[in-house]
Amino acid sequence: MTALSSAEWEAVRLSLLVGAVAVAASLPFGIALGWLLARRRFAGKIVLETVLNLPLVLPPVVTGYLLLVAFGSNGALGRWLEAWFGIRFVFDWKGAALASAVVAFPLMVRSIRVAITSVDVRLEGAARSLGAGPFDAFRTVTLPLARHGVIAGALLAFARSIGEFGATIMIAGSIPGETRTIPLFIYSMLEVPGGEKAVWRVVGVSVLIAAGALVASEILERRSYVKAARS
Repeated sequence: MTALSSAEWEAVRLSLLVGAVAVAASLPFGIALGWLLARRRFAGKIVLETVLNLPLVLPPVVTGYLLLVAFGSNGALGRWLEAWFGIRFVFDWKGAALASAVVAFPLMVRSIRVAITSVDVRLEGAARSLGAGPFDAFRTVTLPLARHGVIAGALLAFARSIGEFGATIMIAGSIPGETRTIPLFIYSMLEVPGGEKAVWRVVGVSVLIAAGALVASEILERRSYVKAARS
């Protein structure tokens, strides 16, 4: 494969940054929500699950528009975050990370929920009987035993983040070097005469990154299932 140009490297670098930040920022919420759905029964659980899974079935452009309304300069959350913390999402790479995190979040939570469900609750009960509090039992028993599923969910979300397009272009636009991730770079190059070679180079890199993340996720999920079957 011909060496990537600086613009192609920039798209790859930006995609990796957006994916990493999206996963890092959403992982604590994914673990908390995965535990809640796996271990607790409560009124409104089906509503929560429906809202959680909406990004999987909504057109990404609709998700991006809703994010733009909420986190735009005139949106309630966007105005508040910019005024108090100087955080801006519109036409910024952080907007791309936000869109990627929202679209990939259901996949992450599903994997974590399955992993936590597979942990024997008697082990948590044993830890509690020895004096551990609920959080300590989760931190020292549940989370270590579910770690393969947690990491697999994070990798799956990362792979999904790399391919996000519709929601990203709605809130972050397609600014070279700022918000133009791999999918947006490919789309823009298809409109440039002679841009096919650049497209193929970036497509190759995108496939390698996504395939690597999916293979690692699959291996970890299988280990999680094997461990659950033995317990």
